[in-house]
Amino acid sequence: MNSKDRAYLRSMANTIEPIIQVGKIGINDNLVKQVSDALEARELIKITVLETAPFDAIDIAKELENKTNCTVVQVMGRKITLYKKRKKDSKININE
Repeated sequence: MNSKDRAYLRSMANTIEPIIQVGKIGINDNLVKQVSDALEARELIKITVLETAPFDAIDIAKELENKTNCTVVQVMGRKITLYKKRKKDSKININE
């Protein structure tokens, strides 16, 4: 993904609210499944990392990227934006 695509996704993410929170339990199988399902449904999601989380937002973003095979668009403070192209009928068109 090039910087132009990333900038486009960041601009789209400005208007969406976080739908998943990572708390003191951290990343478990249930959270990975929720993130995968949300990415398949929406393609672009935001996640909030609570202060009680065992790791910082960058580490959580990297681990979710590996486990869900998605792309980290940005990490800003405690907010993570993730993107994964839908298998069918993708609504967001970028060159990957």
